[in-house]
Amino acid sequence: MKPQTPEEYVQIDDGPWAPFPDAFSVGGITWRLLHVSPEAGTWTAVFECPAGSSFNAHFHTGPGEYFLYKGRMDVRGGKDAGGDTAIAPGYGFESSGARHDKTYFPVDSAFYMTFSGPLAFIQPDGTVIANVGWGEAQGAWQAHLESC
Repeated sequence: MKPQTPEEYVQIDDGPWAPFPDAFSVGGITWRLLHVSPEAGTWTAVFECPAGSSFNAHFHTGPGEYFLYKGRMDVRGGKDAGGDTAIAPGYGFESSGARHDKTYFPVDSAFYMTFSGPLAFIQPDGTVIANVGWGEAQGAWQAHLESC
């Protein structure tokens, strides 16, 4: 019988935060990796997003769920542009294939998200620049911890 994955606990407010890569965001977004599940292909992280920051264009290769616990997030252009405007406290579901040309934070914001599958960061024409899945997230997080 294969061993069960052990339980895990992370104290979110205790430990380092990493800058989210400039290739994928603007405005000083930071993140903490909470968990990766290679067997399920998922990864979970929390993000701190200063006012005026945003994630670059991407699409979800698998579904994801988020909990915005502070601030506001304009997803797919926000409500006025046909997308969603999440206001804390708020929950959102992103379907597989959901495209986000820009995810914008007009005020200081923070959210928790579990990704099922990679995020594919893209150029304006839809060409994939990079896929960020559990392995890439874990590698980036480990590199950050080793640099502290």
